[in-house]
Amino acid sequence: MSLFSADNGESDLYLSRTDPESPFGTHAAFSFELEGKIWPTVEHYFQGMKFTDEVWQEKIRAAATPGLARKLGRKRNKSFRRDWKQVRETVMTRGVYVRCRTHPELTEQLLKTRDQKIVENSNFDYFWGCGRDRRGDNCYGKVLMNVRDKLREEQESARA
Repeated sequence: MSLFSADNGESDLYLSRTDPESPFGTHAAFSFELEGKIWPTVEHYFQGMKFTDEVWQEKIRAAATPGLARKLGRKRNKSFRRDWKQVRETVMTRGVYVRCRTHPELTEQLLKTRDQKIVENSNFDYFWGCGRDRRGDNCYGKVLMNVRDKLREEQESARA
C-alpha cells in the first residue's frame, strides 16, 4: 500500500498507529489546530491531553518527534487527568477528525477505504490494537472507522 492508497477489496486494512509513513497513523506529520494550539501530529495531541498541567502539555506539544511526545506522555512521575480512561477515545477521535478536516487529502484517503474494516495491527496493545491473538479491542481502528462515517455523512449532507 503506498502512502495514499487504500485497498478497496474485501480484506481488512491492517495498519500501524505509530507508522509515520501511514496517513492514518498518529505519528504522520499532518499538523492541525485544536485547543488553541497547533499540534504537529495526533500523537502529540493525544499525549498532551493526558495532563491538565499546561507547562507539561506544552513540553509534549513542542517535542521534536511523535516518539518523544509519546515517551513524555507516559511519564509516571506526572499524574494523568482523573478522567483519562473515560475521555481517551474521545480525545483520539477529536484529533483524528480535526486532522482529516484540516487536510482534505486525508479525508479522501479515509473515504476510499469505503466500508473496509480498519485494524490497528499491534501485537502488544489490546486496547488500541488487535493484540497478538487478534482479540483486542481495536479501539484505534474503530476511531478511524467512526471518523470515516462522520466524514461520509458530512460529504453526503453537503451534496443534498
